[in-house]
Amino acid sequence: MGLRGHASRVLDRRPPLASHLRRGLGCLRDLARADRGDARRHYDLRPRLADPSRPGPRRRRCGADPCAGGAAIVSGSGWSRRRILAAGTLGAAGAVIPGCVRSVSTPPPLPPPPGSTGSAAADAIVASTALPSIPAASYPIHGLRGDGRSDDTRAIQDAIDTCHGRGGGRVVVPAGEFLVGALRLRSRVGVHLDSAATLKFSDDPERYPLVQTRYEGLECVNHSPMIQASGETDVAITGSGRLDASATAAWNRGRNRAGVLEPLVARGVPPAHRIVAGRLRTAMVETVGCARVLIRGVTLAGSPFWQIHPTLCADVTVEGVTTTDSGPNSDGCDPESCERVVIRSCTFSCGDDNVALKSGRDEDGRRLGVPCRNVVIVGCQGEGRFGFITCGSEQSGGIENVFACSNRSFGRGVGHALWVKSNSRRGGYTRNVNMDGFRGRVLDAVAAVTMHYDGQSGAFPPAFDGIHLRNLAVESAGAVLDLDGLEDSRIRNFTLSRSAFAAVGAADRVRNADVVRSDVTVNGVAL
Repeated sequence: MGLRGHASRVLDRRPPLASHLRRGLGCLRDLARADRGDARRHYDLRPRLADPSRPGPRRRRCGADPCAGGAAIVSGSGWSRRRILAAGTLGAAGAVIPGCVRSVSTPPPLPPPPGSTGSAAADAIVASTALPSIPAASYPIHGLRGDGRSDDTRAIQDAIDTCHGRGGGRVVVPAGEFLVGALRLRSRVGVHLDSAATLKFSDDPERYPLVQTRYEGLECVNHSPMIQASGETDVAITGSGRLDASATAAWNRGRNRAGVLEPLVARGVPPAHRIVAGRLRTAMVETVGCARVLIRGVTLAGSPFWQIHPTLCADVTVEGVTTTDSGPNSDGCDPESCERVVIRSCTFSCGDDNVALKSGRDEDGRRLGVPCRNVVIVGCQGEGRFGFITCGSEQSGGIENVFACSNRSFGRGVGHALWVKSNSRRGGYTRNVNMDGFRGRVLDAVAAVTMHYDGQSGAFPPAFDGIHLRNLAVESAGAVLDLDGLEDSRIRNFTLSRSAFAAVGAADRVRNADVVRSDVTVNGVAL
């Protein structure tokens, strides 16, 4: 089945995404007809959405969701309002640079029912996000060495391919340290890691064939991620083992997107000919054009770049995953142009953003026009330099319907609880973003929203509309709000309610933004 056939069958079953994906079908078809050179010699990673009509998608039950109590985070988390307000040592930080700000009073919310996120819309997303359907059969891995020095790639890949060829099941990686190159996931196959299993990825770039991918929202040809799936249906990585990419830092280098990739895009070079291998880094775990993806329980370490990167996927669940801080740009989980994503009970320690939602950069993002939407982040904890949850800056295809419930920072804290960023070169939209229940330390502004990111400008002003934060209990922060819209494209409908902030160091900055505050306390002073 061709690329258009894969996408059309998904559109028939998934009407909410149809109008957006159809806009991208023409350019995807042209891409599929592009020259089949070295980039396709190993296997094809062109964006494809697998057929979701394969047997047995299992719907998630709202009752199993761990998000209960999100609306009562201040009173139910061990941080009472009195304790938070008593911690304040500075004067009120409620002054703003003129925008459009008003305060109103609202009654306290009722607690959500058990097993609920506190939001009917978020509950509906969780319930409708399908899990993979994988047979119970287990397949052994023959010929493993497990000494951390011998190449075990072929043995593991053969087991995955055999399992796929026989209708699917589980491939169990036993205890041991296994040296591997790139691994490809296949439909209806789950790779399960024993608690004492480590996949140690090789420092040899020849073990990572060239594939088509995205680098920071731009399409290109690069070395394969450590684990990759393209156009597959029902795939999983589970268990409590470890994925270690630290050795790949010897070759997985380069971050000069502006000098390497952007000139190729500007010259109109087709994506299949934008070869950047050896000059730009690759992600650690990446799924492209897949339906029903599950990543559960594993620990990721040593990634020189984004750690989990679902792209153009439908029904993605990332649960109970732990990531480690391995340097700049080591984002925890970056869903890009995906529909229905649930990220829950994860621990993110990152050198950048914990969770970053994306939808393509500049012309590439506008050409495909596929948003990232219907995303729930629940019961997670994180520490990192920048956003706990970030929207953008690669958001040219749009971001909408985001729900973050009962999350917290730990350790050194996070740069921002919420960071929304774009500019008039990037464009795009972010709308209906909801953060309900967040506690912990924030190093900079709790909510930072900017339309001036990187100081770039162009003819595509972004649109931000409907950003809502409530039930936040922040023990320290550089500031509460830093909102910076455009004169001709204001930040619309921003609300902050039922929240308390202690040890806040600076006043808010609000420019070209319409803000409503209600029941907000900063350093012990009600605003």
